[in-house]
Amino acid sequence: MSESACRAWYEGDPILEAYHDHEWCRENHDDRFQFEMLCLEGASVGLSWRTIMHKREAYRAAFHGFDIAACATMTDAELEALLDNPGIIRNRAKVFSVRKNAQVVQAIQAEFGSFDAYLWGFTGGRRIDGHWQRPEDIPTVSDVSRAMCADMKKRGIGFVGPVITYSFLQAVGIVNDHLDDCLHR
Repeated sequence: MSESACRAWYEGDPILEAYHDHEWCRENHDDRFQFEMLCLEGASVGLSWRTIMHKREAYRAAFHGFDIAACATMTDAELEALLDNPGIIRNRAKVFSVRKNAQVVQAIQAEFGSFDAYLWGFTGGRRIDGHWQRPEDIPTVSDVSRAMCADMKKRGIGFVGPVITYSFLQAVGIVNDHLDDCLHR
């Protein structure tokens, strides 16, 4: 199987190509990056990842570069103003969820030492490597995504379901779903 099978979902889109080649399924232990991916995945609910990635820079500008402390203290007025920002998805619940999620992530950091420690705790610190041969073999949900989703919801994180959580696991590199023949494994 050629590398193009792994690239099929983004080929021809330079933003998605860069994401696939340099970020997707790459192990990352940075709380800020993980929070960014949590927020972007949440924004993607009901939409395409392409749409969100093309708005990523506007999201970064709107949400203080996804600085967790800055997002946690955003005022209602700041969040309301973002509802007029055409660079992001102007869904009130999604916009306001960034602040709430930042507050929950801060509580997680206080409890676990870092958001990273909390996330990797669901796999005992081990990376899940799918070793898939074909794109259609890649799952959209797993036992880990179900467990993480349930715990995140219990803690108050919004816009997480088992499928979005699985995508988040890929985004932060806890799951590696690059096909076996992909040059970017």
